[in-house]
Formats: sequence, structure tokens, C-alpha cells
Amino acid sequence: MRVRVCQAREIALGAMKSVEPNGVPVLIANVGGAYFAVGDVCSHARSRLSDGYLHEDACTVECPTHNAIFSLQTGEALEFPADEPIPTYGIELVGDDLYVNLPDD
Repeated sequence: MRVRVCQAREIALGAMKSVEPNGVPVLIANVGGAYFAVGDVCSHARSRLSDGYLHEDACTVECPTHNAIFSLQTGEALEFPADEPIPTYGIELVGDDLYVNLPDD
């Protein structure tokens, strides 16, 4: 299901934004003008990743609680203590609007 989440201009280069389309916590990151959408909840500590740190050079996000690191491209847990991935979602830019593709339940 494709859901409009925000306008692209709301997320500056090197910034992140938390959205909740249909009640699903999603983090949107702008890495060098490319947008990524992943689950906004750490698979280890259940913390909001949008409160963490974006590492543009590695295209990763770091959890603010225990410093677990996740790939924005694949959702893979790259650094301990997390060992489970986070979900990734397709994201589309249409005009100035960003749409996230959520799974159909």
C-alpha cells in the first residue's frame, strides 16, 4: 500500500524524520539527496532510531540507546548489541511528495 508521508523539502540533506503512516513507525532519511525508509524502532532496545545518529558516509543509522547500527539500504543490524534487522520500505518521490510502500496486511 502506497502512503504519502510528507514533502521532500521537510527533510534536509543529512537529516531524518519520523512519520507514522497507518500507525507504522517509519524513519525517513535523506542521504545525499537519496531517500531511505526503514522501521523507526531499534530491534534491540525498542528505542526510536530517529532520535539517534545518521551516518551519511556509511548510509547507516545509530540507535541512541546502545549504539547499535543499522544499514539504511538493507535494514541489516551491523553493530552489536542488535542482531536482528529492522524493516525497510520502498520510498518514492513524486513531485515534491514522498510516498512509502507499506506491506498489505
